[in-house]
Amino acid sequence: MKKVSLLLGVHMHQPVDNFGESVDEAIALCYGPFFETMSKYPNFKFAVHCSGWLLDEIRTKHPNIFSHMQKLTQKGAIEWISAGYYEPVLSAIPSRDRQAQVNKLSEYIKTHLKSEAKGLWLTERVWESSIVPDLYASHIKFAVVDDYHFLSSGFDPKKMDGYYETEEGGYPLALFPISQSLRYALPFFSVQRAIDAILDCAKEEDSAAIIFDDAEKFGLWPKTHEWVYEKKWLEKFVEAILENEAIQTKHYSQYLEQNTSRGLAYLNNTSYFEMGEWSLQSEQTLALEALKEKVGKEYFDTMGVAFIKGGIWKNFLIKYSESNYLHKRMLSHSLDQETFSSSALESLYKLQTNDVLWHGVFGGLYLPNLRDNAYHYLLEIEKESAQEQIGFEVADIEKTGYQNLKVLSQALSIVFSSRWGGQMVEFGSLEVLFNWQNTLMRRKEAYHEKILHPKIVEIINLESTQKSDEIATIHSDADTIDETLKDDLIYDWHPKYSFIDHFSASSFELENFKKVSFHELGDFANQAFELDSKTNTFSRHGGIYYANHQYGSTLKKQYSFENESVKLDLGFTTEYPEQLFYGMEFNFHLAHPHFATLNSKSIEDGLSLYDTDTFVIVDTFTQKKLTLTSSEKCNIHAFILNTISQSESGFDRVAQQISFVLACGFKSELNLELCLGVSDV
Repeated sequence: MKKVSLLLGVHMHQPVDNFGESVDEAIALCYGPFFETMSKYPNFKFAVHCSGWLLDEIRTKHPNIFSHMQKLTQKGAIEWISAGYYEPVLSAIPSRDRQAQVNKLSEYIKTHLKSEAKGLWLTERVWESSIVPDLYASHIKFAVVDDYHFLSSGFDPKKMDGYYETEEGGYPLALFPISQSLRYALPFFSVQRAIDAILDCAKEEDSAAIIFDDAEKFGLWPKTHEWVYEKKWLEKFVEAILENEAIQTKHYSQYLEQNTSRGLAYLNNTSYFEMGEWSLQSEQTLALEALKEKVGKEYFDTMGVAFIKGGIWKNFLIKYSESNYLHKRMLSHSLDQETFSSSALESLYKLQTNDVLWHGVFGGLYLPNLRDNAYHYLLEIEKESAQEQIGFEVADIEKTGYQNLKVLSQALSIVFSSRWGGQMVEFGSLEVLFNWQNTLMRRKEAYHEKILHPKIVEIINLESTQKSDEIATIHSDADTIDETLKDDLIYDWHPKYSFIDHFSASSFELENFKKVSFHELGDFANQAFELDSKTNTFSRHGGIYYANHQYGSTLKKQYSFENESVKLDLGFTTEYPEQLFYGMEFNFHLAHPHFATLNSKSIEDGLSLYDTDTFVIVDTFTQKKLTLTSSEKCNIHAFILNTISQSESGFDRVAQQISFVLACGFKSELNLELCLGVSDV
């Protein structure tokens, strides 16, 4: 029987500053029992990557677990693998930050675990060859990617049992392809079937069975804690491996030193297949799924995988303008980091964490707490730059070809976009480090089809078909769909910022505003304005469109600022001869929108107020009041905007922000003054 080297690695990660209860659950169900179990088998060699923030949490708050890690390292069981300390997608951050983040984690491992990290865990397996020189500079010898990376680049699926060499600009790096079949087998198959899957990798005398996957599968995923620990799958698996003469556990670096490569490899810019699907626009994702089904599994799994694929990770920055804004704000600060204090530099690195910038089967960008954390780090950086005198900066922050106006007082960080109607895209408090403009628009996602048109699926009784020594690895498509979710599948046609200008031939009401069913006549809500930076004025010569006729119209928005307030002078003229109804839309993100009040009234079920010129929102989380005053009496219609997103547990209704419109009627000309201020409750 041919022998095989088992290269087993586990990856541990939690979003930076994640909810304490979430981290505690992962510790109790997964990380704690995993290392307690492995401490019994110091002869079993395996690799571990743990994101720096989580590793430090374990060291400082769970010293018993960290002690197991130290002892296993000292006895030669664990090989530590590096990455960006705060788990950034390396290709999405600048070169010097890549090196700094990788070096930070490597130094942490060296200091606290007395181990030298020679390998790299590639966050979300997002590969671009541009990172290779930086890895070389950080003394990284090898990285792990999926076998999909190789197969989608045309490599032979039968030759995924070793490592390959690549280079960029002459700087070398070894690449290990993680076996998809082994990821599906461990820990879900019975011990014997898992061992059989490992032995199937023994194609040559120097073959390796390569697996590096989420540690959370060993206890945190549904039903896995009982399977892995209570039924002792992990103990039985480790003991069976150690007793099997055909399998030898090795460290990646050990295998690298003892064996030659399978050859030279140049890989596409890619991640795993599902990531490529998720990064596409919803209609493209559905088309890709249909194409896969049409060509058939056999073709896709062999030749087709090299031709049928989705987009690249950076497409998320195009798909989600809110993600792009955060990413580009991070990049702008990275360019200025020479003047940063050590704490501001740490905030920059935290801001680079990947979780908030994308969305797939996990909440990601759709989770308000992750975005709140990101803006917290951003505002920590801004606070260090705040001066007594209000500062102004004009720059293309979003890298879209349009100018942004950035305003920084001692109390507030505010940004306006000429790309989006002279609207406010950031409204952050430097005191409480919270951005009330941390909003999200309602988009169509491919998985919404499962809610709108659920498939008729035969429900299989897994208890009768599943063997007693196996555990299910997939989620059933037959999960019950909450019919009420359909009510929130409303799609916006513009980002949900503030100071948005709407024009209609009929009045704005709560329902037509919530459902975006009012008849928009203007071209001001999602079109570009010109910025006069000398006067902080945004203007557009646009039109009112009615009955196939365009009526010339001009809108000017001049902003002025005090330490804790924004004032808008708005002027509008139009050639449209009939009455128009104007609505200025605002969207404010609150951490606890269901507990907020507007003029002392709950917004829970929607709210309308009439003939009013002062509007006060009380934010119970920040203990701040947002006060908006108008020079004219207006009607206001407000509701809590929900999105429907996908998560590992199914579909989630998530409250993102309070959305409201100030509405009034006029003819031909409109002049309006608005003042938005912040004060303590």
